[in-house]
Formats: sequence, C-alpha cells, structure tokens
Amino acid sequence: MKTGIHPQLNHVVFIDSGSGAEFATLSTLTSEEKKKINGVDHFVIMVDISSDTHPFFTGKQTLVDTAGRVDKFRARMEAAKKKQEAALAKQQKKADKAKETPEEAITRKAKENTEKKAAEKAKKEPAKKAPAKKATAKKEVKKEEKKAEEKVEKEKKEDKAEKKTTKKKDEKTSE
Repeated sequence: MKTGIHPQLNHVVFIDSGSGAEFATLSTLTSEEKKKINGVDHFVIMVDISSDTHPFFTGKQTLVDTAGRVDKFRARMEAAKKKQEAALAKQQKKADKAKETPEEAITRKAKENTEKKAAEKAKKEPAKKAPAKKATAKKEVKKEEKKAEEKVEKEKKEDKAEKKTTKKKDEKTSE
C-alpha cells in the first residue's frame, strides 16, 4: 500500500433531521460540529433522509421538504394539469368545428365577429361618455331630491287635512 494517497477515515455520526436517529460510523467526511460518543469525538453530519425515515425501509410515505422542493413539484404538476386540460379543451373545440355544417360555421363566425366588434365599441365609448354620465347623474339626483321634498310636503298637507276632519268629527260627536 502506498503511503499518503489514501483519504483519512474519521469517526462520524450521521443524524437524521426528520427523526433524530443517530448512526455512528467511519467516513472521510468532516464537519465543524463534534459530538462525544463513548469518549470518542465524532464529526456530526446532518442528513435529510436515512434508513430510519426512507419509505422503502419504513413502509410509510412521508414528505421531507427542506428547500421547498415538494411545493415546487406540486406547482409544476398543477401547471401541467392545467395545460393538459387547456389542450383537451382546444382539441374538443377543434373536433366540434370539424363536425359543424357550413351553415353553422357561417353563423358561428358571424356571431364571433359581432361580439368582437361590440367589445371594441364598448372599449371606445365609455371613455367618451363618462363625463356625460356624471352630468346626467347629478340631474337625476336633483330630480329625486325634488320628488322627495314634494312627497314630504304632500304628506304634511294630507296630515293637516286628516287632523281637521278628525277634529270636526270629534266636535260633532261631543255635541
């Protein structure tokens, strides 16, 4: 055996971050942190998964997410699912178009064009008519206020008339 070419073996303890299980062994790995076991200093190496937490050895499915990898994976899966659904919807629409008669195709295209033109017209018109709507809104508010005032005055007159008629009735019954 040649001297000076082989790596140095160190006493190491691997600690599972999920379960806290410790495995003391020899390894070429080192770390800054040390732990004394049976009077011997061991380098501490933290691991995410070991035989204590791996589903193959435990028979249980557990998720260990130390860097957000599970969330990223789920987000990718959700995006892929949405993309697949959109592709299926596009295929279905294409199949429906292939099945339609020429008359149906013409009516569909005409309807799409009218909807498109109406949407474009709606985009242009609100910008021009906005000030006019404010002015008409103010006029409508004033009209409603006048109507409310007239209604209140009318109710007051009716109340006075009712009081007079009840006074007359009371006078007649008291005589």
